[in-house]
Amino acid sequence: MKLNHILEGIEVLSIVGNEDIEVLNVEYDSRKVEEGTLFICIKGFVSDGHKYIDSAYEKGARVFLIQDDVDFKEDCTYVKVGDTRKTMAKVAANFCEHPADKFDVIGVTGTNGKTSITTFINEILRNCNKKVGLIGTIKIFDGDNEVPSNSTTPESVDLQKIFKRMVDNGCDCCAMEVSSHSLELSRVDDTNFKIGIFTNLTPDHLDFHKTLENYRKAKEKLFHKTTQANIINVDDEGGRKIYESIKELDTPCYTYGIEHEADFTAKNIKSDASGVAYTLVTPNHTEEIFIPVPGKFTVYNTLAVIAACEMLGIDKEDYLNSLRNTGGVAGRFETVPNDKGISVIVDYAHTPDALENVLNTAREFVEGDLVAVFGCGGDRDSEKRPLMGGIGQRLSDRCIITNDNPRTEDPELIIKDILAGLDESNENYKVVMDRKEAIKEAIESAKKGDVILIAGKGHENYQILGTVKHHFDDKEVAREVLDSLK
Repeated sequence: MKLNHILEGIEVLSIVGNEDIEVLNVEYDSRKVEEGTLFICIKGFVSDGHKYIDSAYEKGARVFLIQDDVDFKEDCTYVKVGDTRKTMAKVAANFCEHPADKFDVIGVTGTNGKTSITTFINEILRNCNKKVGLIGTIKIFDGDNEVPSNSTTPESVDLQKIFKRMVDNGCDCCAMEVSSHSLELSRVDDTNFKIGIFTNLTPDHLDFHKTLENYRKAKEKLFHKTTQANIINVDDEGGRKIYESIKELDTPCYTYGIEHEADFTAKNIKSDASGVAYTLVTPNHTEEIFIPVPGKFTVYNTLAVIAACEMLGIDKEDYLNSLRNTGGVAGRFETVPNDKGISVIVDYAHTPDALENVLNTAREFVEGDLVAVFGCGGDRDSEKRPLMGGIGQRLSDRCIITNDNPRTEDPELIIKDILAGLDESNENYKVVMDRKEAIKEAIESAKKGDVILIAGKGHENYQILGTVKHHFDDKEVAREVLDSLK
């Protein structure tokens, strides 16, 4: 594609060199540059892409998108813009010929529930013989191939290339998680969403957003990018604020909830270890429904899913049957099967709200003691650590505080932050730094009827110590310990 076509609709400050040059690829990572690449110099939080121009040149890049002044080479073209990160989304969309305009994109944002909702939607649409792409925390599926995900929402260049593969593979639609980072950092700027869903808002990523209001405003950006419908949880305070802000937009807004009046709601909720049943009430019909995933959070997630299905014109019997037969989501309230009479559950809960939800759900069916094993990630919000410590102690009979992904932080200091939220006079807690040993102790000390919740990592099969990922899977460790019991 010619450079001048890639630059359509972009506010260019200056161009030095040949604007009619052919561009074969677009990259922001110099390690991926090849012959004919347009290299985008992003000023990141850790490094500055302008420093890698020479490296990209050596690999064959001859076109550079810059925002700072640089030394020019005679055989190169330099396009200067005000903000390369923001411009990158439009460059990527232009280069990939706006693939998101060629199929339906359903975006889900919020602190918790994104993975479950996108997975449910993906299952339902596939059961309706649609070819569906999926982008989220666990994996990326382009309609033909599946790869593990490195982030909730990919950078704009990667995202547009994924969309293009989905279109090339014949996908009808894509269900994707939309992180607050992606909205704030312009990753989805040139992506039009057919439907936007808001789950909830609890303190998370405040190391980046600084305030809860900034966090909410970042997520609200999604609902200004939709064309058919916005679907908002009005039981959530953040959701109600977003609803008030967007209800006058041209895109229709629908609500869901249990405690507040809403377009999609649930009554007569009953939950046990086998799942949750409720009476579904929509603007058009009332149905009895059962989902084999327990918990109040399952009610909220499926109400959002059902609202989206209604907007997409999916027959109610199709989505109800899919939900009745779902296998759940990896690492989301996932049971580790065993014959020891102990319930071992692995969950991704890594925020105060999520931990509270899963512990309350487990409490509904525990016959013995409820034991929580959890920690907090390093290089992330330290403010939530004492909150999670207090919740873990208060809602469980025993809790074991351990490592999560300490990253470059001192694990002992992370534990210290967690312990600040505990009541030291209540001796129902213990610190076991090694996560494997913590899981082992919880299971080996359990008796029949106990429920052990291993929280924080869920689907992750690694632990980050320093800057290195080491293989670690809570489910694998739990299975090994269970198998060793006599």
